[in-house]
Amino acid sequence: MATILFEEIIFGPVHSRRLGTSLGINLLPLHGKICSFDCLYCECGLNAQHEKGQMPKVKDVKDALEKKLIELHTEKVILDVITFAGNGEPTIHPDFDQIIDITISLRNQYFPKAKVSVLSNATQLDKPKVHAALLKVENPILKLDSAFDETIRILDRPASSSYSVKEQVEKMKTFHGRLIIQTLFTRGQYEGLTFDNTTEPEISAWIELLREIAPESVMVYTIDRETPVAGLEKITVKELKDIAKRVKAETGLPVSVAG
Repeated sequence: MATILFEEIIFGPVHSRRLGTSLGINLLPLHGKICSFDCLYCECGLNAQHEKGQMPKVKDVKDALEKKLIELHTEKVILDVITFAGNGEPTIHPDFDQIIDITISLRNQYFPKAKVSVLSNATQLDKPKVHAALLKVENPILKLDSAFDETIRILDRPASSSYSVKEQVEKMKTFHGRLIIQTLFTRGQYEGLTFDNTTEPEISAWIELLREIAPESVMVYTIDRETPVAGLEKITVKELKDIAKRVKAETGLPVSVAG
């Protein structure tokens, strides 16, 4: 099925379902994809469908971002957020911490009211520089699609054979609440394996982990664009709202819904 690769370092602004008017930053190859997950629903496609390519240099990111911010500032565009996303996992970039510092400095200069967000699968939290950089941004948005390793291995397909939800949650707890959890809900089949992270056991176990992590807020959403794998189901807004109601009732955490 059709998928999208970001072909520029800076893209947008675009309207984000969850964040508002967002200027995107892609730290991954412009015509390739590098990710420590290989999610069945990724709008960029599966990892094997693309060449890896070269990541942009720090200077190239700085120059491209400043040029775009000056342009938007001149045009008096209202910018809600600057978001690290793109063709894979942004925290994999070897100079991620430097780029975060540069982005915050440029944001303060041109759009001081805009927040900096990072959409991350949280697999690099054991790296001190990545951990420290994520704590500098307003919205470190970290993925947690299930409380069960088996579901994660089918749906998100981590590259590391040692990936563990329990270990991941322990790393998230070191943020002491200074993070946002995002979870995509879907169901379907792939290569003879069935997955559904909306079942009662899935939701109950996931909510228990939310209690442990105690994030600032939770984002629940479902598929919005075409996926590289056929047969993934888009969860209804009603189902998402029901999940959100449970989270609020059982944890008191704020929850946003994007259907």
